[in-house]
Amino acid sequence: MCHNIRIPRHKTFNGIAQRGKGTMGWFYGFKLHLVVNHHGEIVAAKVTTGNVHDTQPVRELAEGLTDKLYGDKGYLSKALEADLLDKGVSLITTVRKNMKAKAISLWDRAMLSRRYITEAINDQLKNISYIEHSRYRSMNGFMLNLLAGLVAYCLKENMPMHLAQVDFTGK
Repeated sequence: MCHNIRIPRHKTFNGIAQRGKGTMGWFYGFKLHLVVNHHGEIVAAKVTTGNVHDTQPVRELAEGLTDKLYGDKGYLSKALEADLLDKGVSLITTVRKNMKAKAISLWDRAMLSRRYITEAINDQLKNISYIEHSRYRSMNGFMLNLLAGLVAYCLKENMPMHLAQVDFTGK
């Protein structure tokens, strides 16, 4: 509740940042959307305001990609799936609790289970590269810190991909 009182007093991103809701609740600011390959390398990135739905930047982020794109239930959208399929990209997602299970290949199931790699990358960007904090003095400072964090991650020798193996047995 006290966060809502502070939002109108925010001067740095006044008129730019927006209120959004994530898995951890409400926030005021921006979202970083990433496309990551099977090696844990960042392929594409886009920053949006907090109120932009997760499916919105996917078309642009998937530009130039081929074959399959894996995501969680937040990316469920028949329109997005159809648009990507027209461009030669199959969108593979998990299903919501109130939906019927989809028949997917063992490989696709294994790839969907690797969602933790993306979470590990987000964790490293936030906690090692410090891209998430609320004391920015300017939009330029925010963007510079974000880009520096992304570049630092890309130059790392140990990507999260190397932290674990895929379990193909379906256990």
